[in-house]
Amino acid sequence: MTLRFPPDFLWGAATSAYQVEGSLDADGRGESVWDVFARRPGAIEGGGDGSLASDSYRRWADDVELIASLGLNAYRFSVGWSRILPDGRGRVEQRGLDHYERFVDALLARGVTPVLTLNHWDMPQALMADGGWVARSCVDAFAELTTAVADRLADRVEWWITQNEPWIIALLGYQLGLHAPGVRDLSASVTAGHHVMLAHGAGADVLRAHRGVKAGVALSLFPCDPATPSEEDAAAARGSDGYVNRWYLDPLAGRGYPADMREHYERALGRPLNEIRDGDEDAIAGRSDFLGVNYYTRRVMAAAPPGPFPWRVVGPSGDVARTDEGWEVAPDSFRELLLRLHRDYPFPLVVTENGGVFGDAPLHDGRVRDVRRQAFLRAHVRAMGEAMAGGADVRGYLHWSLLDNFEWSLGYRPRFGLVHVDYPTGRRTVKDSGRLYARIVAAGGLDGIEEDA
Repeated sequence: MTLRFPPDFLWGAATSAYQVEGSLDADGRGESVWDVFARRPGAIEGGGDGSLASDSYRRWADDVELIASLGLNAYRFSVGWSRILPDGRGRVEQRGLDHYERFVDALLARGVTPVLTLNHWDMPQALMADGGWVARSCVDAFAELTTAVADRLADRVEWWITQNEPWIIALLGYQLGLHAPGVRDLSASVTAGHHVMLAHGAGADVLRAHRGVKAGVALSLFPCDPATPSEEDAAAARGSDGYVNRWYLDPLAGRGYPADMREHYERALGRPLNEIRDGDEDAIAGRSDFLGVNYYTRRVMAAAPPGPFPWRVVGPSGDVARTDEGWEVAPDSFRELLLRLHRDYPFPLVVTENGGVFGDAPLHDGRVRDVRRQAFLRAHVRAMGEAMAGGADVRGYLHWSLLDNFEWSLGYRPRFGLVHVDYPTGRRTVKDSGRLYARIVAAGGLDGIEEDA
């Protein structure tokens, strides 16, 4: 099957500020929630933090040249919120904006389209004085960030992502406490997730005051499949889909929060969802020019005993391809997800993250022969092409990640990059998967592309 991609298709890679930049004390940057969280004993595997990361704040010019050398025509990055508004609100740090302006101009000079994310989880610590995302005031704080960055860069940046993965912010940051700011409270999680969505709407309104910009939000989407044909497991999969996917997709599409999940949360919390005020759902709807799709794997669900969440992830089990984190490699689910979005939600799509953890390191000859990532890449690009052939309006594919980086609470162990980073020296080595991706980009697809020998 010949899979043709449009000539203006965005072929790129992605990173985020806290994961790659380092230089946490440079140019007036304020403290972020991740700086504080990383100091908690046991919070980060191996005891690391983002002070070094991939050293990209200092090595930014080299990284732009690396992006250009791979032939990528798009690059997703995030601004460090604490670099722009060190105190959370009020004073704007111009040195931080100067840095991102230089970076954007360098990308454009090399024919690379910037895809700019405003919040990739690094909220200024100062905003925790009011409760972080639990406080409705953070919606206005995010609008201030958006205004500051857009006033400087909206004349050159077309593609904007307001929020990265609201569900993960709510789940890991405020429900389970595994990510910054480390809160463990279901009620706080529901409130925080809603305020992140409200902030998307507020940020999109700011961006749309600038001509020619596209505003979207990147969602972590997981297809949810029942473990067995039983009615109980089917209900578990439906509930998981509401919890992970529909709770965010439906309000973006103008349908409001799904009624079954509102009832679920109200039962679990024993209270009405008063944080969702009159007019809030209207302030979220209609604010997405595209939908960012972050896809890694699927969830196989089974019924669980009654409780706050009467479902559980049980698989898949058995001999399936997996990443080094144990996640199933499931390109068929990726294709079906894109087709479902095409069918059920009226958005152009950009694949804003897709990748896997494979720990291959340089061998004696300096090459990184990451054959599993090559197979992953080919399978997912093929699945995406098949979804597009089936009608899905996909505008771009941004592989996660360009560089090995600081992987949040997992520290520096997982390696997602197309480019290997030797953290002590900062040396970059393009992996064989990066070479393969460069050829895919040059060819505009998989036709005639062979794996590196």
